[in-house]
Amino acid sequence: MKQLVLHHYPYSPFAEKVRLILGYKALHWTSVHIPAVMPKPDVVALTGGYRKTPILQIGADIYCDTALIADVLEAIAPSPTLYPNGLAAASRTLAQWADSTLFWTAIPYTLQPAGLAHMFSGAPPQAIKAFGEDRDAFRANIPRMRGPEARAAFSLYLGRVEEMLGSQPFILGAQPSIADFSFYHCLWFVFLGGPTAQIFEPFRRIAAWRERMRAFGHGSHDDLDSGAAVAIARAAAPLPSPGMNDDTHGIALGEKVVIAATDTGVDPIEGYLYAMARERISITREDPRAGRVAVHFPRLGFELCRAK
Repeated sequence: MKQLVLHHYPYSPFAEKVRLILGYKALHWTSVHIPAVMPKPDVVALTGGYRKTPILQIGADIYCDTALIADVLEAIAPSPTLYPNGLAAASRTLAQWADSTLFWTAIPYTLQPAGLAHMFSGAPPQAIKAFGEDRDAFRANIPRMRGPEARAAFSLYLGRVEEMLGSQPFILGAQPSIADFSFYHCLWFVFLGGPTAQIFEPFRRIAAWRERMRAFGHGSHDDLDSGAAVAIARAAAPLPSPGMNDDTHGIALGEKVVIAATDTGVDPIEGYLYAMARERISITREDPRAGRVAVHFPRLGFELCRAK
């Protein structure tokens, strides 16, 4: 199996989602720690400017967004599955809701003064200021929810999750699914806020479910610096293009294009259209350090157009 290189930082909630999936599938991976805020020169060398964390690198192929990363890991290790038979569509739909609505309720709830003070305890003021400025730029099209509304909404959502669990071990039944991993990372982040975790006290089923999820661990990994990861890309070549299996834009392979996220981290990324399938869009780009790489994005949450 090819080397799985995960570019992440310890307190990234979406990275925790992927780390837990790697543990669930008992995969060995390589850990590359990246900065939590811009600039991220080695990430830019690989992706062309993608801001979100994490990214998964396999040679000269770079996979963006955890929805796509989950599919890639599922293809590599189909068992145990993230998409149980008969529940794949439901689990994907719930995961998408958790990664957007639930996540953007958990974030403002956690980053209230008490949570923020706990998370940044001991950090110099300039680090806190840099984090805030970076995230203000990153938020882009996500409306800001005030603390009282976030607390009320998050508590309501927790009640619904508690009810969904009922007497079953996981969100959709006896087996975990991608929905569990997407719910988990949102709740995991709230615990980083220290006092903010008090909101979980009434929810005993969620507490037991969290322990079952946490028990999957993070698998086994070794460590690598980001410069060495860039060198891995340069020494490799992208996988062959699967071509145009689902053309919705009328753009030919090889045309210069721009792709960007539509919610957060909307910085445009330029390249040449390499593949277009039902679930993903791929571009290639050249970088002086990384060489020729293919960067892959999910269909949902991204927009593609010709470069002007």
